[in-house]
Amino acid sequence: MSEIKEKSVEVFLDELASKKATPGGGSAAAVMGAQSAALISMVCNLTIGKAKYVEVEAEMKMLLQQSEALRKQLTEMIKADVDAFDKLMASYGLPKNTEEEKSLRMTQIQTALKQATIVPLQCAKACAKAIKLSRVAADKGNTGVVSDAGVAVMAGFSGLKSAALNVYINAGSIKDKEFADAKLTELEQILKGAEEQTEEIYQLVKAKVTHNK
Repeated sequence: MSEIKEKSVEVFLDELASKKATPGGGSAAAVMGAQSAALISMVCNLTIGKAKYVEVEAEMKMLLQQSEALRKQLTEMIKADVDAFDKLMASYGLPKNTEEEKSLRMTQIQTALKQATIVPLQCAKACAKAIKLSRVAADKGNTGVVSDAGVAVMAGFSGLKSAALNVYINAGSIKDKEFADAKLTELEQILKGAEEQTEEIYQLVKAKVTHNK
């Protein structure tokens, strides 16, 4: 079976729309983040080498390295989310006829829930980074593609908020409250200021595209 990242967009969307539990919202969130990073790379690639932007070329090259590393990370998270959820579903399907089986099943479920919380939390963190990187692309990148920097920040924000929902739903079923609370606290720190930051970048892009007309 080929990895999701190797499939066409159409096949991925067909699978997303199907009755199967995976891929689902977690994988979609990672795709949103990966798209954000890819668009930042696009802005960089269309800025680097242009005489008009020679003063920011070094910065754009550095930004490109960061966005490409982020794109790779988020692309890998598409499958990581599927794997985490599939393990969780497999744990729920374990036998529970004896007390020993019930105990083993509960242990496996709790372990899988923790992983199913960690993966979207990592996705949220990566999407938050994409939002920050998109500011540089919007502020210093080729103005001819500044709207793509705007799409990048919106995709990053959508990925962030979507990943957060998956953290919330899985953390809520974890019996280890210390672990769950720690992950939720970490998530709140990631989310802090993200909406305001996204709106600022969006307005920056909007001002540039309306000014150019």
